[in-house]
Amino acid sequence: MRSFWGLMRAYWFSDRWKEAWGLTLVIALLTALSSKAAVWMAEASGDLVNSIAFFHDPANAAPLASLLTSAGTLLLLVVIKDAGFTGIRHLFSTTLHRKWRGWLDGRFNAALLDTNHTHFHVQHNTVDANGVGTAAPDNIDQRVQDSIKGMTGGAIGLAMGIMSVATSLYFVGQKLLETSTSVRGLEFLGNYGSFVLALAAVAAYVPLNTYIALKLGGVMERLSVRMQQAEGSYRGELTILLRRSFHVAASHGEGVQQAMHDRLYRDIDRTWGRLNTVNAGYMSFESIYGFIAARFVAYGPGLVPYMHGQINLKGYITGAELVNSLISQCSWFIQVMPAIATLKANSERVTDLAKAIEKVQTPPAFYAATGQSDFSYGNQNALFGLTVRNLELMHQGRDASPFLTVANLRFRRGEWTFVSGQSGCGKTSLVKAINGLWPYGRGAVVFPEGVRTIYATQDIKLPQLSLKQLVCLPDAPAAHSEAKVAVALHKAGLGDFIEHLDDESRQGKSWDQLLSGGQKQKLVAARILLLQPGVLFLDEATAALDIDAKIAFHQVIKDNCPDVTVISVMHESVPPKSAMGVEFYDSILSIADGVGTKKALASLPAELTTLLAQPQPEEEWPPLRFPRIRLRQK
Repeated sequence: MRSFWGLMRAYWFSDRWKEAWGLTLVIALLTALSSKAAVWMAEASGDLVNSIAFFHDPANAAPLASLLTSAGTLLLLVVIKDAGFTGIRHLFSTTLHRKWRGWLDGRFNAALLDTNHTHFHVQHNTVDANGVGTAAPDNIDQRVQDSIKGMTGGAIGLAMGIMSVATSLYFVGQKLLETSTSVRGLEFLGNYGSFVLALAAVAAYVPLNTYIALKLGGVMERLSVRMQQAEGSYRGELTILLRRSFHVAASHGEGVQQAMHDRLYRDIDRTWGRLNTVNAGYMSFESIYGFIAARFVAYGPGLVPYMHGQINLKGYITGAELVNSLISQCSWFIQVMPAIATLKANSERVTDLAKAIEKVQTPPAFYAATGQSDFSYGNQNALFGLTVRNLELMHQGRDASPFLTVANLRFRRGEWTFVSGQSGCGKTSLVKAINGLWPYGRGAVVFPEGVRTIYATQDIKLPQLSLKQLVCLPDAPAAHSEAKVAVALHKAGLGDFIEHLDDESRQGKSWDQLLSGGQKQKLVAARILLLQPGVLFLDEATAALDIDAKIAFHQVIKDNCPDVTVISVMHESVPPKSAMGVEFYDSILSIADGVGTKKALASLPAELTTLLAQPQPEEEWPPLRFPRIRLRQK
């Protein structure tokens, strides 16, 4: 799906091909019937005009009956064509639009949210100073939502128009051929004179104006792409504002934010103004084109044989209506040029995203285009814990030197390691690299086999899910009973929320809006207690907690996850201890001057360590309040 035609045909050759082709065939049949009905309407229009013209003719024995019959026939045909064939076709075409868009959305959703972390890598800009590499696609959300919708709808409309042109050329051309007659001056053509004259008029008028429409359409396409980019940037900034509105308010940054929004909207306004000017010009061109086609070009070819008495009024009107129908169908391309321009703009946005997704399927090769990326990840027996070998972290650039070097490290099962160092020394970068989320560098990381890993960060964004789902992530809620989730919340210090396990919001606010930073970090603690990871990375995961809450956070993990390997990054220069003075951490990984070294903490006497490590009295924990909820039987 990395090209326009690849996107166009993918659905029809997917596992849902029966659905796609079934809807397409029904639409094609209804399109053919609609085109045939247009021929019937042209004949009925000729009959109606003829009955009006000869209403007072003495030879017309029943003028009123003839007039009413012609008018009724035309009205019936209009109802059959527009309410029947066209209306039902619209229902099937919109159904095809919905199904196709849903399939494409599912494909992009699966591609972005795969185990390769494609959604993360695709947002990285790997263009170096020389312009080598890949630029990250802007406004991915808009591309998946708006551009796919616009592209699929536009493509279906384009295909239906092409089918209408083809069927109209067949049916209308066939009727023009049947009613063709000789034309004075073109006797050598025999009875095909009026037919050739009609085709010549269409061929002379339509292509020239189509060329003009193409030129204007190219301008509209470029402006449509620019408009989508501007709209996406403005919407993205508004979304970010809503996520950080507290920080804007606390810093009184409304003026700066307003200026930013004004600047972004000015870009929209300028582009919109240019696009409106081009659209207005195109609308005028299309209106003039349609009027000339319907009043002059359509009635011109039959005028010569009519003036010489070679056809009667009925034949003249019928032929003119047929030519007008033919021009209208052949001019469909002109009529929908704005939609085609939008279609091309949308398809360009979608194909660019598809190409970007394809490029990051192998992250090392993707990042190697603009730097060194030679990480390897493997598994080993869980008894050997987590191993890091010759890790060097770098920034983008082919000649970049390591800003952090870590030699062979081993993190034993159940070992707690505190990562220390000055701000900016690379602590978080190290944790990202171990988890495969740092792009540039080299080294090997070997995880314990069959062990769950959790990476808890400082900045926590909660999706719109129920409280139980948030605690169970990334597992499905059905994987854990409500009783276990409730116990985990209680131990983490969020017992007051146990009765709201099934709620996605409370007091009109989502959990992301309702919970404070500290409560979100306690929710992460509940998740850790529930999922029981074998390796746990804490990257400033207690930054929003006070000292007592930090100690409680560590203590509850220590008491309930005895075999977990913990690697923790904190603001503090020394690791925290329990309320009784017992060390939580067994070792310190110090980073200084671009080098990481690991050493064991000084141990207390074994007897004292055993004594102080006893669980704290139960009465220090808040009481469980399970009677406030109803636990469903699983």
